Amino acid sequence: MTSLTQHAPAETAQFPIDPRDLIVGLGRGLKVIESFDDDHSRMTLAEVSARTGIPRTATRRHLLSLCHFGYAQTDGKLFWLSPRVLRLGQSYLGSARLPRLVQPFIQRLSMLTGETVNVSILDGHEVVYIARSNSPRVVSIGFYAGARVPAHTVSPSVMLLSAFSEKALEEWVLVHDFASFTPHAAMEASQFIANVQAARSLGYWITEQFLDVGLGGVAVTLKDRHGKSVAAVSITFQVASWPHQAIIEKLVPAITETAQTLRSVL
Repeated sequence: MTSLTQHAPAETAQFPIDPRDLIVGLGRGLKVIESFDDDHSRMTLAEVSARTGIPRTATRRHLLSLCHFGYAQTDGKLFWLSPRVLRLGQSYLGSARLPRLVQPFIQRLSMLTGETVNVSILDGHEVVYIARSNSPRVVSIGFYAGARVPAHTVSPSVMLLSAFSEKALEEWVLVHDFASFTPHAAMEASQFIANVQAARSLGYWITEQFLDVGLGGVAVTLKDRHGKSVAAVSITFQVASWPHQAIIEKLVPAITETAQTLRSVL
C-alpha cells in the first residue's frame, strides 16, 4: 500500500482553494478513515495516530466522533470501520455522471466480446473501478464497481498515466510501490515507464497475470470531446481463452470503437 502522505502529481490536482476556506478537521477525519485497510482493519488509537501523523488527542476525538455518527466501532481498545462508511463511496457511484453515462456502452461491448468490461480512474497510486458491465458469463470475472487495486498491476493505469507529462510520470513512479503479486508481476520503475511510453504509441495496453494468475486485461484511454483523458475502459479476460494475437485482432478494435463512440457524448 502507498503512504498516506503521498499525493497525486500536480496534473491531477483540482481547482485551487483558498486555505482560509478549508476545514482542517474534516480533512483529518477523512484521513483517519483512509488509514484503515486490509492490513490495518482494526487499530488502537496509537496506531491510527502513527499512520496518519495526527496527534493522539486529536485522533481520539476523530475516532470517537466517527463512532458516534456510526462510521466506526470500538470495543474500548481497538477501532474499526462500520459498514456505514460504504455510503461515502456509494454516494459517488450514485451521483457521478460518468458511471451512468458509460453503462449502456460497456454493456454492449460486453455482449459483443462475451467478457466483463470496466471503466476506471486513477486515484493516486490505485486504479478505482467506477463502472462494470453485467457479464454474459455464468461465472463472472473482473472488478466490481468501487474496487481498488495497485495501479501497476492492471492495464488501465498504463493508459491513464500515458496522458501525464514525462516529468509528472517520473514523479509518480518515484514514490510508487512496485510490489509483485504473481510471478509474472516483477517490475522495476524503468520498465513501467517504458510500458507507458509504448502505450502512447500503440493506443492500447495489454497486461497478463500481473494481479491474478490466469487473468489478463486490455485497456484504452477514454477521452472527452475536447481530447482530455477522463478514464480508461478495459476488458478482463481469461488468458487461456485469448491468445495474444486474438486480443489484438478482436478485443482491441472492439474496445477502441467503444471509446471513440463515447468520446462524442462525454
